[in-house]
Amino acid sequence: VQLQASGGGLVQAGESLSLSCVASGRFASITSMAWYRQAPGKQRELVATSTDDGNINYTDFVKGRFTLSRDNARNAVYLQMNSLKPEDTAIYYCNAVARIRILASTLPRQVWGEGTLVTVSS
Repeated sequence: VQLQASGGGLVQAGESLSLSCVASGRFASITSMAWYRQAPGKQRELVATSTDDGNINYTDFVKGRFTLSRDNARNAVYLQMNSLKPEDTAIYYCNAVARIRILASTLPRQVWGEGTLVTVSS
């Protein structure tokens, strides 16, 4: 299973960016999909997460500014980021839990994308 993220770039404070992530490969289904980020010198942190039944949760620092959406038919997750701040500067990583078919059953496998850089200038 591979995750391909795209959409990062350089913007000014207050502007918007949209990130995309598509899962590909051999899997039975995708359960959760999420976005994390890692700023320079800091640990990776959760931004937003979603389940396959439509439940979406955001961390406090992006509520009201970021919107996560999913397209289950395309195995894709998106992150619309509005009102960006310099402190949003980070590498953004797509994360997914895929169910891999093993004989007559499936097992969960967590997968990370390579990350896409978002830089917000003041």
